[in-house]
Amino acid sequence: MERALELARFALCLSNPNPRVGCLLLSADGRVIGEGHTQQSGGPHAEVMALRDALERGETTRDATAFVTLEPCSHHGRTPPCCDALVAAKIGKVVIATADPNPLVAGEGIRRLRSASIGVELIAVADAVAQTSRELNIGFFSRMIRRTPWVRMKVAASLDGVTALNNGVSQWITGEAARADGHAWRARACAVLTGIGTVLEDNPSLDVRLVDTPRQPHLVVIDSRLQTPTHARLFTTPANGISRQIWIYHAERNASKEAALREAGAALIHMPGANDKVDLPNVMSDLARREVNELHVEAGHKLNGSLLREGLVDELLMYLAPQLLGQGAGLTNIGPLQRLEDGPMLRYASVGHVGRDVRIVARVQGHDEFLHAPAT
Repeated sequence: MERALELARFALCLSNPNPRVGCLLLSADGRVIGEGHTQQSGGPHAEVMALRDALERGETTRDATAFVTLEPCSHHGRTPPCCDALVAAKIGKVVIATADPNPLVAGEGIRRLRSASIGVELIAVADAVAQTSRELNIGFFSRMIRRTPWVRMKVAASLDGVTALNNGVSQWITGEAARADGHAWRARACAVLTGIGTVLEDNPSLDVRLVDTPRQPHLVVIDSRLQTPTHARLFTTPANGISRQIWIYHAERNASKEAALREAGAALIHMPGANDKVDLPNVMSDLARREVNELHVEAGHKLNGSLLREGLVDELLMYLAPQLLGQGAGLTNIGPLQRLEDGPMLRYASVGHVGRDVRIVARVQGHDEFLHAPAT
């Protein structure tokens, strides 16, 4: 199963919006005869890839044991059910790291395998293997269980928390290694979210450039008054030529601006909330309906603050440079607070060096509890 999890990691930036799954086939006499992981959306799943691998090796799959990091699917989606492929291959036993939280599966894959007289072993939820599989698919589990993406907010700052000088200069506070690492986190996300302030001030492309990627995450812009310029870099095709969708959420209506932005390549979603702002909780629900698992936020302190105040952020990805900058823009404008306990409480998930900088991954306390509960 550890090897199956290694295989699943190959799908980290590949399989969205499908979960990252690995499969290893062991022959009746204990030999590895097939390996595979989930391919791009619409392509074969891990089980089918492993069965194909065994066939190419000239191996028989009769009475083999399949080690799969997620319950085989039992429904017709973009591909046929994987449990049917395992039955047809005359697999003898299937060991599953964790059940599938998708209501279209949710134990049905296990039931169908057992009804075909295939032995099934489901690893306990508390087991480290099960937890690793869930962590690898934290966005998929979030979307299926909470009906919202797993929201990861990325911030690059000086050691005293400054993200830009008062004159707007921010490039580059952190070093090259941290920037490349940030692109790797972008690559694993289904979508990158930013605000109109960042678009107007920095004119970013927000694509993945510094690491190789088989796909580009979609782009989400929160733009209440439809101020996004049609010549903004975000409309430029990424350097690797991989297309992406651009979704602009807005509160005001303006037929001419909407038409111009659609012509530039954006999809416009009218989602008004209070005070002529975009309804951010509804944005998250809508992104889940659009099959966004992990949402990577790269925005300014105002939108960061709004997302935190609404309780919509699950995890912070912070890069801190070994430099003090004094006055300037901060990480977020959630204050001023009256009590210490009013600030969001976090739990350090990991702390380490990336080049000259420190990377901190911190989770909002309680937001990952769904990972530790049974999926069905």
